[in-house]
Amino acid sequence: MDDIKSQFPIFKKNKDLVYLDSAATSLKPYSVINKISDYYENYSANIKRGIYSISERATSEYENSRRKIAQFINAESNEVVFTSGATHSLNLIAYSLGRKIINKGDEIVTTVAEHHSNFIPWQQLAFENQSVFKVLDVDEEGYLRIENNFEKYIGKKTKIVAISYVSNALGIIYPVKKIIQQIKKLNKNIITVVDCAQAVPHMKVDVKDLGCDFIAFSGHKMFGPTGIGILWGKYDLLQEMFPFMYGGEMIKEVTIQSSIFADPPDKFEAGTPPIAQVVGLSEAISFIDKIGINKIFNHEKNLINYTTDLIKKELKKDVSIYGPLSLKDKAGIITFNLKGVHPHDVASLLNDSKICIRAGNHCTMPLHQRFNISSSCRVSLYFYNNKNDIDRLVTELLKIRKIFK
Repeated sequence: MDDIKSQFPIFKKNKDLVYLDSAATSLKPYSVINKISDYYENYSANIKRGIYSISERATSEYENSRRKIAQFINAESNEVVFTSGATHSLNLIAYSLGRKIINKGDEIVTTVAEHHSNFIPWQQLAFENQSVFKVLDVDEEGYLRIENNFEKYIGKKTKIVAISYVSNALGIIYPVKKIIQQIKKLNKNIITVVDCAQAVPHMKVDVKDLGCDFIAFSGHKMFGPTGIGILWGKYDLLQEMFPFMYGGEMIKEVTIQSSIFADPPDKFEAGTPPIAQVVGLSEAISFIDKIGINKIFNHEKNLINYTTDLIKKELKKDVSIYGPLSLKDKAGIITFNLKGVHPHDVASLLNDSKICIRAGNHCTMPLHQRFNISSSCRVSLYFYNNKNDIDRLVTELLKIRKIFK
């Protein structure tokens, strides 16, 4: 794994590419691409249906993938539900559990820093059921600062608290375990939902250690394919939820008069599932395990420190950086604006030099409104990035500043 970029065909086909948008989606290594091709070339059959060898192999690979993913987050395999992504997973909770337990006057709590996928489903659920939608504010650095005043925000009427482990816009690693412990002390029946889309690919996530009730994450942000996500939930809560979709393979028995649904996780996986994507995600986890999740985290930590220091040093007062002043609670994301230059212009000019960053509101409009900006530039790192990538980025940012001055 010494020459990590050689493991990714996109770098071979796109010479001099600097990819700094892994929070949006990660690049895919040969091993994952080959695993997906292997399914389509050698055992491209539906699962749990055919009494023939390639179907049985497909079923085995599919369920083995579930077990590997469960092990990766320290869960039980029957608590792992395959979805199309973190967005699907969060909507599934809001629809299948939220609409069952949220009544008029109940409270749903989230934060202003959430990705829209962990904000809008709860907002709309509150509107539909005439419940109270509470949005916790952050300070000027993006911190919640509620640790010593939880009773003000969480009460007897609170039913659901939804929070991100890592902010996709600011890169802050929130003290989720501590927050959940404090929530459960106030009311052990509150359902805690953690958006782990930016956490699972970059750091060790142990659902039993976190003490939460649900987590959601996406395969495409962790070297895996698009179209596959994970919902993990405590088994008794999954049993309580009604299905999100109805169809084949999610039932025990169907008669004209009634239907009996399968046990979790099958009752949430109606129809033909994304088989190739599931086995691709399993291979992506093998790829991460080969590197080591702690090694990934430490590499990104060192690189984000280097990136932040270099941008501050070279661009000085011409750059505004959003998020925490201290980097100790920060993942591999830096969000900034060049003064006097629209983020879209920055991204477009960087693209001319084969440098890819994100420009916009990063699906966090409420957070951008909180900081009184409409959009920003975001650099997000992964294990295939290095200091040379950052040096090229800052060199081009200096050229852009000169152009607009």
